[in-house]
Amino acid sequence: MENRSKAILGMEDSAFARSLFKSMGYTDSELKEGKPLIGIANTWNTLVPGHYNLDKVAEYVKNGIYAAGGTAVEFGTIAACDGVAQGHEGMHYILPSREIICDSVEIMAQAHRLDGLVLLASCDKIVPAMLMAAARLDIPCIVCVGGPMLGGIEFDGRKSDLTSISEALGMLKAGKITECEYNSLENTACPGCGSCSFLGTANTMCCVSEALGMTLPGGALIPAAYAGRLRHSFESGRAIVELCKKGITARQILTKEAIRNAIKVTMAICGSTNAVLHLPAIANEAELDMNVLEEFEALTKTTPQIAKVNPAAKPEMEAFYRAGGIPRVMQHLGGLLDTSVMTVSGKTLAENLAGYVYEYPEDPTIIKTVEEPFSKTGGVAVLHGNLCPRTAVSKPGAIDPSMHRFVGKAKCYNSEEEAEEAILGGKIQAGDVVVIRYEGPKGGPGMREMFKAMKYMYGVGLSKSAALITDGRFSGTNNGCFVGHISPEAAEGGPLAIVHDGDEILIDVDEGVLELHVSDEEIAERYKTLELPKKNIPNGYLRLYAKVAASADEGAIIKA
Repeated sequence: MENRSKAILGMEDSAFARSLFKSMGYTDSELKEGKPLIGIANTWNTLVPGHYNLDKVAEYVKNGIYAAGGTAVEFGTIAACDGVAQGHEGMHYILPSREIICDSVEIMAQAHRLDGLVLLASCDKIVPAMLMAAARLDIPCIVCVGGPMLGGIEFDGRKSDLTSISEALGMLKAGKITECEYNSLENTACPGCGSCSFLGTANTMCCVSEALGMTLPGGALIPAAYAGRLRHSFESGRAIVELCKKGITARQILTKEAIRNAIKVTMAICGSTNAVLHLPAIANEAELDMNVLEEFEALTKTTPQIAKVNPAAKPEMEAFYRAGGIPRVMQHLGGLLDTSVMTVSGKTLAENLAGYVYEYPEDPTIIKTVEEPFSKTGGVAVLHGNLCPRTAVSKPGAIDPSMHRFVGKAKCYNSEEEAEEAILGGKIQAGDVVVIRYEGPKGGPGMREMFKAMKYMYGVGLSKSAALITDGRFSGTNNGCFVGHISPEAAEGGPLAIVHDGDEILIDVDEGVLELHVSDEEIAERYKTLELPKKNIPNGYLRLYAKVAASADEGAIIKA
């Protein structure tokens, strides 16, 4: 495979470009024709704890690239923190940032004719953006993540994390803890940098990257504080050079079979519902002719849940890693996976699993076998019904079994803020279904996470007696009875827009049903008088995104 960088470094008139590189200190040896020019797409910043250590990760990646005979060039792109953006206007920008990151990586790789990329990321929208960029570019690429943070002080029967603070606020409002107890969590819930220490969207997508074969074996869950994280980064640098030499590009790895493997792993670990949003977007960029939501719906029935960690159980990411992480999960899934697929190691998945060395003993309380799973079906569910003609998404693995079928009365709110005020104000009671609408990709705009609303319901003691449905989405750490990604969204005239207070709603996650118990005739009458609220979207990127964003069932991709 001829190096793409020959166009700037190996042609008769390349002295022009080489002179620009030499102005930055690059040498003749580094710019020698035949050496692959490897980009390090680095999302390091000091705003996002999951990315705070990526400067050090990049250093070790660079060392690995040089050790293998490549030349490293580094560039940055944006990364925003879901945690900091929760519960205010900033969350509108989080999902749309995925497209900006993907586009910026494409621009840098194409403008500078890079031969390969090591994509550094750790958090919710950034990892999927990097995978989308790899699929779009179809050059040798490896995703190298920064690793999860360690768990915090013991609180409410488990190691605390960021979400413990939101749960504690609900407990404080309900008089279950003191203000001193609440305030102490601020310094102890997040003891160091890394992606948050639960199986939220960030760590789910790191696991998905490994399951797709785009991250070296075992790399998804090595904690940020471990020296093993740096060794893995060095090996990622070495591996990308070998991929360039062998001509193994991203689309040779991101196949339909790899997508199905990733869906099965997501089911097996009870990963974030946001994987249902991002995998269709990745498949779209890889130009794969497949309906990813249909795959989720079919595979959940045949894929057991064999891993259980926070928020579905007490163990945090460090414990999951020590139990064997994604290699152990994939090994236990065995014949349910297509192990003939190629990976960034340059080997097949079967070869990776056969040669993988576990550093810690098994822990069957965290990772079980398919013969004795936590559940015989997967941890994520796709729902149908007259409230979601184009599907909705839930997470049975994070819902108490007593709430897998729930019938309640609607209480409707046209924004996340209105609902949160009602929850904390004691206006939600047992038997209610909180309806949050106009929070989809177009209506939000940006499809915000209803993270705090669910955490507040948990904190005030309603997680097993009330439910929440929305055309927005959820954090991977949410638990309780919830349904999100309702499509079509209310802003596009979806049925969620005509729900009234007091309407009866059925949620059945085991049967995959979301129904509004109102007659077809009454629904038709309500549509005759429906007036969609008009949001004053400020000029800028959000206004553009609201015009071109596709529905959640299509991955909220941009459709120009």
